[in-house]
Amino acid sequence: MLDKLVKQKLISIVGKDNFFDSEEDLVVYSYDATPNFQAMPDAVIRPRQTKEIQEIVKICNEFKVPIVPRGSGTNLCAGTCPLEGGIVLLFTHMNNILEIDEENLTVTVQPGVITLDLINAVEEKGLFYPPDPSSMKISTIGGNINENSGGLRGLKYGVTRDYVMGLEVVLPNGEVIRTGGKLAKDVAGYDFTRLMVGSEGTLGVITEAILKLIPIPETKKTMLALFDNLEGAGAAVQSIISNKIIPATLEFLDQGTLEVVEDFAKIGLPTEVGAVLLIEQDGPREIVERDMKKMAEICEQSHALSIQVAQTVEEGLALTTARRAALSALARKKPTTILEDATVPRSKIAEMVQAINEIAQKYEVEICTFGHAGDGNLHPTCMTDARDVDEIHRVEEAFAEIFAKAIDLGGTITGEHGVGVMKSPYLAWKLGEEGVSAMKTLKFAFDPHNIMNPGKMFAKETKKRVVVQK
Repeated sequence: MLDKLVKQKLISIVGKDNFFDSEEDLVVYSYDATPNFQAMPDAVIRPRQTKEIQEIVKICNEFKVPIVPRGSGTNLCAGTCPLEGGIVLLFTHMNNILEIDEENLTVTVQPGVITLDLINAVEEKGLFYPPDPSSMKISTIGGNINENSGGLRGLKYGVTRDYVMGLEVVLPNGEVIRTGGKLAKDVAGYDFTRLMVGSEGTLGVITEAILKLIPIPETKKTMLALFDNLEGAGAAVQSIISNKIIPATLEFLDQGTLEVVEDFAKIGLPTEVGAVLLIEQDGPREIVERDMKKMAEICEQSHALSIQVAQTVEEGLALTTARRAALSALARKKPTTILEDATVPRSKIAEMVQAINEIAQKYEVEICTFGHAGDGNLHPTCMTDARDVDEIHRVEEAFAEIFAKAIDLGGTITGEHGVGVMKSPYLAWKLGEEGVSAMKTLKFAFDPHNIMNPGKMFAKETKKRVVVQK
């Protein structure tokens, strides 16, 4: 519970209408989209401008009150679960697109802007903001930046980090810094912009962002390639890239995911095949036609059972929309759905998916796999029930082994979901204890009182490394 004096000070900044501490309000912000993590904050605050955030942060720093910046709570690493209480900072008032600069190809936004609203706004100007997390209908730009969100278009266009040109950030001592700007080149000092992207709210509060835009692609085409098995799909992915074709989207779904997605979307997806590649290319019409023809030939050479090209924009949109609905579709199967994102080099995709299937059998749990085949970012998803203590323990053991296998194949524990609480016990597996120690040094240089999203990234205890049998 907040000290009475602290509460009064905070209310004096934002007003009673923007300060909430009833039990009902606190419960709503005690969890995010990550299963099995929940902790009550002491208060929820909605500031209206950067100046108010400065004053809030100064008070919290003085009285050592934790601050958890929160977007829409769609993250999948428990990154906005207020483990140590304190205040949850909402940006529902700070949700404006401040400027679309068509001369410099930038857009300046506040952190509460919904991702899809931004995409639609710039497309009306003939411009394009490529990052497209599956949660883009409800996720916010501030949340995307904190988690360095990816998306289906990441193979060709990159992730959120690649489009953040400048930031306004309130540091843990209440001071404001501006990083970067509308510049194609800028090497003046440390790159604080890149440091803040993906820092998960542990280094400061992002209050404004300058984002890069590009011209909108002239045309787009989508196709499905059906395969008997994972090996054929994996071979096709490798061959497409080795032929120097970079599609806008190159997605993979296994049979289990296909069955559930089709039952959910009902658009005629095949459910009897072993694997499907969803491929999309965009750009000038002649290049799209050339690339689609070549990729179809490659899939045929990799023993695709059939290749289906969407005949209309609506058909293509239906296919990509169905893929974005994979998590929602899988969540219908059981009360608890745990979606992860182990990532490996794209040449190891088939081996990794096979290992996931073997690990699921070993621990007697149900795991379906889909993901971004083009960049090796796979999403093994377990349908379970949090009330079944024994099964949940087996699920945790299975995912630990999956992370270990990914690292053994030259991969990582997370490609786009972030570390948060969920992955923090495994961070040292990827970075080593020395790497984690260096990160802690940086964290406490910025935030000596550890008020910014405490309990994230750095686990109190690192899990013992799993030995994966060769």
